[in-house]
Amino acid sequence: MAKAKLRGGALLAHSLKEKGVDHVFTLAGGFCNPALEGFMECQMPVINTPHEQIAGHLADGHARIHRKPTVCLVGPEGFANAVPAMLEAMGERSPVIFITGSSTLKRQGAGGFKEIDDVAIAKPLVKYSIQITDGERIGEFVERAWQAATSGYPGPVHLSLPVDIMFSSFEEDAGRDERPWVRHQTRPQRAWPEPKRLTDILNIVENSERPVIIGGHGIWWSHSEKSLAEVGEKLKIPIFNVPYHTKLLGEDCSANMGLADFHQYHPSKMAIHEADTVIMIGGRLDNQMNFGNPPFILKDTKLICVNGSSEELEYNFAADEILLSHPAAFLDAMTSINRKWENWFELQTERRKKWVEDWENHLLKEEIEDSKSNRKMHPLQLGVDIISEMNDEDWLVFDGGNTHFWNEIAVNISGWRGKKLGGIMHPGNYSLLGVGISFGISAKAAYPDKNVVVISGDGAFLSGGLSIESAFQEGLPIIVVIDNNGGLDCISQQQERLFANGQHYATDFRDIPFHTMFEGLGGYGELVTTRSELKPALARAIKSGKTACLNVKCRGVISPIVAATSDKRDKASIE
Repeated sequence: MAKAKLRGGALLAHSLKEKGVDHVFTLAGGFCNPALEGFMECQMPVINTPHEQIAGHLADGHARIHRKPTVCLVGPEGFANAVPAMLEAMGERSPVIFITGSSTLKRQGAGGFKEIDDVAIAKPLVKYSIQITDGERIGEFVERAWQAATSGYPGPVHLSLPVDIMFSSFEEDAGRDERPWVRHQTRPQRAWPEPKRLTDILNIVENSERPVIIGGHGIWWSHSEKSLAEVGEKLKIPIFNVPYHTKLLGEDCSANMGLADFHQYHPSKMAIHEADTVIMIGGRLDNQMNFGNPPFILKDTKLICVNGSSEELEYNFAADEILLSHPAAFLDAMTSINRKWENWFELQTERRKKWVEDWENHLLKEEIEDSKSNRKMHPLQLGVDIISEMNDEDWLVFDGGNTHFWNEIAVNISGWRGKKLGGIMHPGNYSLLGVGISFGISAKAAYPDKNVVVISGDGAFLSGGLSIESAFQEGLPIIVVIDNNGGLDCISQQQERLFANGQHYATDFRDIPFHTMFEGLGGYGELVTTRSELKPALARAIKSGKTACLNVKCRGVISPIVAATSDKRDKASIE
């Protein structure tokens, strides 16, 4: 009896479904039709988007929230559009499986229709990039991609399946006559610390007088955030967060002190400079940590880096001590330390309290001046007011330049005041504009009964706002609050400090009616020009039950980090 046959694209779809993929994001194209037919057969949810970059960001957002691989499926020309999404996913080490339905294998190198070397282009942007040249091995390469995406230091991967293999037919059990492997979803292997090294490092920590912990995104991907909170609260060790992953800990965790960023959260500078031991867990000594050098971490400070993969530790060679260990394994071992640092802990808590009060006093003065001078709203006030009206467990996304940085500060202020958010998302360490709307839709898909608010700069919305159509199409209403300062304010502010004439150039926008754009698509929109209008407008937007836009006129104000980096770049220039 002849065995049933499937197209290569259907084999791909079935293999992904069997492995545990539960969502696919795409811009449907002819090269991908066999895979789409396969997804239809196995009842895989597929979301069609207006643009391949949007498909990539939606997949990235889904992967970040659920902490498991998600698929972005594109054609060969669409692959070029998806490249920025690969960059963003790699920066946050998000396990997106990018799949290209590529040009024909038979005519490879001869100028086939839509032929590009997608494997080579993707290679520096992902952990693993390969072309499948044999339909019998489709399942094998799905397994390889899954393992690469989830093992050790996770991250995006890329598979290229030529269109002739995509359309060709193969036996439905193709490749299963070789040594079998587990085709369903499996848990990644955990690195276990070498006992003597672990003991030595625990002794260093226990003998410290002023330890601090810096948590990186390895905490999130390893599901170790509860262990981190337990250590901080039990041992009274202050915890600071890497800037590129804002929400590792809940706002109700007393050990959560804020970002490890001297400009965005100044008390972190005092704590890290006064610390005699810095324990970095699941993070990298990259540019945001000044590569482990002064003036971020001082020479006399003992620096310990703990990571779950050798790849991460390669970034951290400058540390005094390194340990290969799954973050949770190390954190669980830390609970055996028989010591508490209560006075040191309380000092950081008091500093955070004063920092919040200083900012609140500053905003009060700004509001008085706004009223006197008829000025537009301060962007920090926008963020604080919006967050104050959100319910516990609602999701916040922010996107932009100064808009992003002011909302980092707003989140820290609001957290101190007791606001508990379900989740926070924003661009990663490449600061790629335009991801916010896609991330907001991903959050709404994951938590449909929660409000999702996206605070976006006007430039960020222009970069990625077309993705809002997916919110309408999929029935996933989100609230978009646009910090409308009339241009690329982050760049304008830098130019005004750098250019000899003190002006900015090529950064202004016209007066864009963002709110009426949403109304035209079938949503809700309001123009907000004063602070007193903001909270009632947000309430009406939420009550509408529609995808909504508040077009809020704010003034441009340089954020602390942009001011600092502008000065640094100017001073570092080679004359």
